[in-house]
Amino acid sequence: MLSEQTIRVIKSTVPVLEVHGETITKRFYQRLFAAHPELLNIFNHANQKQGRQQAALANAVYAAALHIDRLEAILPAVKQIAHKHRSLGIKPEHYPIVGENLLGAIKDVLGDSATDEILDAWADAYGVIAGAFIGVEAEMYKEAAEAPGGWADFRPFVISRKEQESNVITSFYLRPQDGGPIADFEPGQYVSLRFQIPGETNTHIRQYSLSHAPGQLFYRISVKRENTRDDVPAGKVSVYLHEQLQEGDVVELSAPAGDFTLDLQDTRPVTLISGGVGLTPMVSMLHTLVAKQPERAVTFLHAALDGRHHALRAEVEAVAAANPQVNVAWCYAQPTEADRAAGAFDKEGYIDLPWIQSLVPGRDGSFYFCGPVPFMQAVNAVLTAWGVAEADRWYEFFGPKGTL
Repeated sequence: MLSEQTIRVIKSTVPVLEVHGETITKRFYQRLFAAHPELLNIFNHANQKQGRQQAALANAVYAAALHIDRLEAILPAVKQIAHKHRSLGIKPEHYPIVGENLLGAIKDVLGDSATDEILDAWADAYGVIAGAFIGVEAEMYKEAAEAPGGWADFRPFVISRKEQESNVITSFYLRPQDGGPIADFEPGQYVSLRFQIPGETNTHIRQYSLSHAPGQLFYRISVKRENTRDDVPAGKVSVYLHEQLQEGDVVELSAPAGDFTLDLQDTRPVTLISGGVGLTPMVSMLHTLVAKQPERAVTFLHAALDGRHHALRAEVEAVAAANPQVNVAWCYAQPTEADRAAGAFDKEGYIDLPWIQSLVPGRDGSFYFCGPVPFMQAVNAVLTAWGVAEADRWYEFFGPKGTL
């Protein structure tokens, strides 16, 4: 429990964090990696370079300060981040290191304005918040290790099959090297893959949604190759996966994690909306829905640049053909002439409210969506305009958690 004095002091720093939060978190990571370069084996280097991790941490620190008098308000965010931490291998001994460097960054940025009273208050608050993370993550590690077919930390898997799904997306089928059983998962969850890329000093860890139904003898991930665009360099890990790793190669996986999962207690119509590689968790959900809730109406809407960039289409259409309760439709932003000649899409341009309303039974149902952040912002705005309840909207970010 935090004292009233500590809460008051933390609350007083909210306006400062609103202005200087990202500067503080940038300085934090500079200090952290200078003092503990081994942690570069855990953190996503691309997110660091693009500033996404710093922004996400700044938002988390700001939210903690804003709700310091009722930390239960940020518990959902704690659980979401804890899933990421467990999948990355974050351990209790990392938290004092983070706390020391976060306080140091606050002092570096705010200078004399960061009084001993403020630093002591933040030290107390950090201790409570870190304790919450450590407790939640300990339970997650225990559950992952003790689940049938489960394991702790990372486990070697063999790429048993590699299949190109579109111009930019390839599926990898992964089986455990030891031949043992694998943990079940909830549709929508992801696994972390750890690599030692030749020539690289540090290991790299990336998280990929599982794109097939649970209950198989393998895991499947479907990965987009991130090519160079504008001033953003090509994705080091995705290029390595596509160009270097082949069938028979070994990668390391953490057990499935994540809180973007399908609610099978709900029997109302469900709409799955995806953009680009965001369809990966949706395909897993689709397989599960037809297997476990065959009477539930499902609408599957997917947006792609064109037919060449549309992955897993035949698989989804096969599911729809075998299950009359499933309705699928495609939206292409820039269809090719071949797409037009084949009638390969249902809408040209972008997903909008009239199109959704023409396909979905009504707004009383569950809506799951995933894709690039601008895509999700647009879909969320459309659903909000339609009056879909916030509690019925579920979405997943790739990379550091953000807000819509």
